[in-house]
Amino acid sequence: MDDSRITRINELYHKSQNQGLTPEEKEEQVRLRMEYVQAVRANLRGQLNNISIKEADGSITDLGKKFGDVQ
Repeated sequence: MDDSRITRINELYHKSQNQGLTPEEKEEQVRLRMEYVQAVRANLRGQLNNISIKEADGSITDLGKKFGDVQ
């Protein structure tokens, strides 16, 4: 998600606090927030896919291989 979309989310939030939003702006706010959450989840999934854990028995578990298909 690019900075312009995040800026727009913030603009809509501040406008909603000050004067309220039109129905179109409310829909845009919901859509942008959903895009933001999806981007955060995808980023987190990418990070978790690159983590390996050393188990108590000394074996290494690659989380990307173990849980990579989970969304």
